[in-house]
Amino acid sequence: MPMELQHASEDFERFLAAARDEAGLTTRNQTYTMVEGVLRVFRRRLELAEAIRFAGILPPVLRAIFVADWDPLAPVLPFSDRVAMTREVQALRQHHNFAPETCLADVARALRRHIDGDAFDRLLATLPDGAADFWRS
Repeated sequence: MPMELQHASEDFERFLAAARDEAGLTTRNQTYTMVEGVLRVFRRRLELAEAIRFAGILPPVLRAIFVADWDPLAPVLPFSDRVAMTREVQALRQHHNFAPETCLADVARALRRHIDGDAFDRLLATLPDGAADFWRS
């Protein structure tokens, strides 16, 4: 059994703690909603094959969140400015969403500490314009 699967829960808890601290949030629930929102906003801007390649670089639990409740036939949206995409993140479970204005950069910083950064950058270079900027911190 791959080590990344054996330790998936512990690794996810460490990632959530890092994302919580980056964003200045106080609970796992707040952090989970922010992370889910960021992943969904990014996923909406990828073609199916691109999204599958992106999911492959994520740790197992984040990969599962990335693909959960996905309609792969939904129209692909263009990357827009960070303010608009931040608002889109904040719209997920709006009355229970505490994602700060810095949520894109906060999640990006936490994610980069939990994946192979060089492989991530190589992958982002193959994705549409705007993908690498989305994940800048």
